Amino acid sequence: MDAFFASTLAVAIAEIGDKTQLLSLFLVARYAQRTPIILGILVATVLNHALSAWLGAWVASWIPQNWLPWILAVSFVAIALWLLIPDKDDSSESRFLGMGAFGATTVMFFLAEIGDKTQVATVVLAARYTETLWVIIGTTVGMLLANIPVIMAGRWLMERMPLATARIAASVLFGALAVVTIWTTLVNS
Repeated sequence: MDAFFASTLAVAIAEIGDKTQLLSLFLVARYAQRTPIILGILVATVLNHALSAWLGAWVASWIPQNWLPWILAVSFVAIALWLLIPDKDDSSESRFLGMGAFGATTVMFFLAEIGDKTQVATVVLAARYTETLWVIIGTTVGMLLANIPVIMAGRWLMERMPLATARIAASVLFGALAVVTIWTTLVNS
């Protein structure tokens, strides 16, 4: 369950102010239907994060065990620093919008997650925890926890949320994951 909780918390916090939240806001303004948008986010996230988690688990299987914790700690620090950089809204008109709410959301979210902080975090979390399925479930739940309120409350919520504070909190969380990884390695050595 550690993999699930760490993954859920890491992605839910990291997503606050992320470009996919901005994409959620854009999609809810474009389409009146909220359920197809939520289902599109679910499908896109499961596909994207499953591929990412399996990649992380595969990479972890090839890295020498004594190197893995140090690589993971550096990766967590890199993500922590990356989270301090605000995302820009790049959800302008897209050829996918004609696919309807579900289709457009699925494709646009899947593409938006490629190379995104949460995708990289999913790879690193799957390398950190051996329970790959729980990482996938956790990162997906975290994505939904961050985006469903935006879909339901829209602009009202985004105007009141301190994005800088959320980015700093997410950065601190990933920094803490780096410290825990190093501490666990040193204690178990």
